[in-house]
Amino acid sequence: MRLTERKKQARQSEQPNSYMYQTSVLLNDPVSELSDEDLVRQFQEGNRDVFRLLVERNEDKVRSIILYMLNRDDVVDDVAQDVFIKVYKALDNFRLDSKFYTWLYRITVNKCRDELRKQKWKRFISLNGQADSDVVNIEKLTTEQNHNEFKEAVHKALQKLPGKYREIIILKDIEDYTYDEIADILQCEHGTVKSRLSRARAALRKVLQPFITEEV
Repeated sequence: MRLTERKKQARQSEQPNSYMYQTSVLLNDPVSELSDEDLVRQFQEGNRDVFRLLVERNEDKVRSIILYMLNRDDVVDDVAQDVFIKVYKALDNFRLDSKFYTWLYRITVNKCRDELRKQKWKRFISLNGQADSDVVNIEKLTTEQNHNEFKEAVHKALQKLPGKYREIIILKDIEDYTYDEIADILQCEHGTVKSRLSRARAALRKVLQPFITEEV
């Protein structure tokens, strides 16, 4: 591609949300086999079409983190779009001094923190505020029900944890990132990740204790 054509692409619409809703030029196979970091370099050189592939590769993980952190299906699409719009606008300045996905998930976690702060005045979750009908009694569940009901119980319990505990449980125990990856995403020390995770797990177990048995 000529340099003038790349510059022309770089001057195209400033509406990055089009990545999700408009058909873009199909990427050829060699491009689709590139790493995220190579796609970022192409984007920074003016090939905006590669952003669609970056979204497709990473949106499921981004949506999963958002759902676990906010526990609201109705806002996942909006928050995910906000995340990728921010990524689109900031990608030219990404210096590739870390993996693209850790940078992306750091933005996702921070966007969830912002969303929780905005919602704080609308809803307050009390540790003692759950009605009896909301409490899951695992002992009464059939074997087939256990898995889905337990997932729902964990979702509810996560919302009762402080944000810093909730996000580290999600990143480690649900998304299965390494300590180093989590340290990069949260921008903290390796030792901080370990100690915070230990406290988070203890807090989660305490919240779950009223409605789970030792066998679960």
